[in-house]
Amino acid sequence: MDTVLLITIIIVIVGLAFDFINGFHDIANAVATSISTRALKPRVAISIAAVMNFLGAISFTGVAVALTSSIVDPFALKNGEFVVLCGLIAAVIWNLLTWVAKMPSSSSHALIGSIAGASIASAGSFGVLNWSGFTTIIIALIVSPVIGFTVGFLIYSLFKFLFRNKKLVQTNRRFRFIQIGTTAAQAYAHGTNDAQKTMGIITLALIASGFQTDSHVPFWVQVSCAAAMALGSSIGGYRIIKTVGTKIMKIEPVTGVAADLGSLSVIMSATLIHLPISSTQVIDSSLMGVGTANHKKEVNWRTGKNMLVTWMITLPSAGVLAAVVYWILAAIFL
Repeated sequence: MDTVLLITIIIVIVGLAFDFINGFHDIANAVATSISTRALKPRVAISIAAVMNFLGAISFTGVAVALTSSIVDPFALKNGEFVVLCGLIAAVIWNLLTWVAKMPSSSSHALIGSIAGASIASAGSFGVLNWSGFTTIIIALIVSPVIGFTVGFLIYSLFKFLFRNKKLVQTNRRFRFIQIGTTAAQAYAHGTNDAQKTMGIITLALIASGFQTDSHVPFWVQVSCAAAMALGSSIGGYRIIKTVGTKIMKIEPVTGVAADLGSLSVIMSATLIHLPISSTQVIDSSLMGVGTANHKKEVNWRTGKNMLVTWMITLPSAGVLAAVVYWILAAIFL
């Protein structure tokens, strides 16, 4: 079998493995609020999320198309398919490490950082990066959680005003049913952005390998990535659900709905303008914004600080890990 074809096949397999891990790693963020308030049982919430993740993933391709050239120019990469493979391997390793550590790390940061790191290691220069596109992605990754926090804060502030004369017990009883819908919408939004990143990276590999000449995402890539993420979602990241659902703040149905609405509106907006963002960061920051609007002492800022540190180190750490993976594998196979 041709070496380039073999590497491309391996890339597809590893890419789908990344999407599978992304599914069970990140699904915790979409369902944690509804599970912690007992609006849904864990198995039911995760099943709904798996279906909605799949539907979201096959609905859009704009983020995937943008990613094929935003990090690096696929036509300028030397050993491009090998670079992509090393980046994916590093991203998978990072996701597994943070999953074991029960930290809601960003799969988006890991993937983007890994591809950038492997590309730099291959070229021996930072000049290989498409700085215009890469800078846009970094800005989106930094700004989106700030927007998520702000929107969550504003939505819950509005809820407090609208229901100021209602008893909390009555309000929560109504919002428990609404939360079922927002959980489904949250999972759909997650699929529209997160699954597309792997679609874009696999398409990047197809271009670098010479099997494709444009950024169009093949239908089989779209469906395969959607199915892999949905399958991973069906397993569920119970380890991280506990962190998001109980350790950031005490979640009531009304606060859960506010957080869901805040984060899914930001994620869907980013998808519509073809910007890859971290759903993990947006969901968690929206939850902290809601908690701050309710009472800032309700937020466990120590957990928030630990999550912030994890977010900050993920992209550069994944990049360094990808460079190391590239150097090791290049010494063996190239």
